Amino acid sequence: MKWNKKYQYPLSMRKVIDSLRHYEVGSWTLPSVTTVLGQTKDQQFLKDWRARIGDLEADKIVNAAAQRGTAMHTYLEKYLDNTGYKDMTELGQTAEKMAQEVIKQGLRMQLQEIWGSEVTLYYPGLYAGSTDVVGVYNDEPSIIDFKQSNKPKQEAWIGDYYMQIAAYAMAHDYVHGTAITQGVILMCTPDLKFQKFVINGAKLRQEKHNFLRRLDEYYELKHDEKEKANIDTKELEKAFKQ
Repeated sequence: MKWNKKYQYPLSMRKVIDSLRHYEVGSWTLPSVTTVLGQTKDQQFLKDWRARIGDLEADKIVNAAAQRGTAMHTYLEKYLDNTGYKDMTELGQTAEKMAQEVIKQGLRMQLQEIWGSEVTLYYPGLYAGSTDVVGVYNDEPSIIDFKQSNKPKQEAWIGDYYMQIAAYAMAHDYVHGTAITQGVILMCTPDLKFQKFVINGAKLRQEKHNFLRRLDEYYELKHDEKEKANIDTKELEKAFKQ
């Protein structure tokens, strides 16, 4: 695993608008990929879950998962840049064990080259986000995302994760002239169940189309912003039908 800083990634600033995450990149204020997906997602399952267990318990679970995920990401980020990280809290110790499992099973022998970690990716005028790693994974130019999960996931449950990867791949390809061929999701639960999901080929192309449809839905909801961007996402879809 080596660093190769072959691309110049832009500086950005996160900004919350109407309680939704955005990125300021250059002269643009762009919705995050997670904002686009969150605003166009069917929320009925989450509403039913909250109704079943109550808002107090739901908030407790969500907040604990978010804190654990942040700690795990921090440990992995410091591992990649060789600076090291230690959090002696109970949550931090759990997150460290999860991160070590991701390293052992998902990174150590497979991540060959790092182009960037926690870098901003954006599609001019449309969206932005921050990816955990971009580089070469098992000989393929890849977007790699780390996820914590309270329990193992079935592939049918992670469609939004795939679309997030696809969105980052499109942004990197457009701005940096690359051809990202693979997305990798490395996931671990607090009881150290590790999962790896890989997306490439026709499946990656399909998820690009899926994200573009969700992006179009988002800008239909935010019509003024779509007019300001002055970009027709239908034209983007045509480009990926090649």
